Amino acid sequence: MRDNAKGGALTEVTFYILLSLFTSKHGYAIMQFIEERTGGRLALGAGTLYGALNTLEEKGWISLYGNSEGRKKEYLITDLGREIATKELARLQELTQTAVKIIGGIYE
Repeated sequence: MRDNAKGGALTEVTFYILLSLFTSKHGYAIMQFIEERTGGRLALGAGTLYGALNTLEEKGWISLYGNSEGRKKEYLITDLGREIATKELARLQELTQTAVKIIGGIYE
């Protein structure tokens, strides 16, 4: 996972995972959230998702939630994860504003 915690861009998948975990979810619910929010454009396989979840947990961006024993472990974003997601939102807003100014100026 190439995500940079020092202000660099998150991958789209990582950002969607973090967004999905503002409320606790298990893996399948995360996959459904991402597929629904992207209109099917992004559909994660179980191996990709659980690899990403392990990495995000190691980084401290998400954590296990509640009684997560058994097959359906639930995850929730941490305070650090919220900070990372908020920084990514600001980065994307800046990018979008710049693009609108440039593209809008060309087509006006």
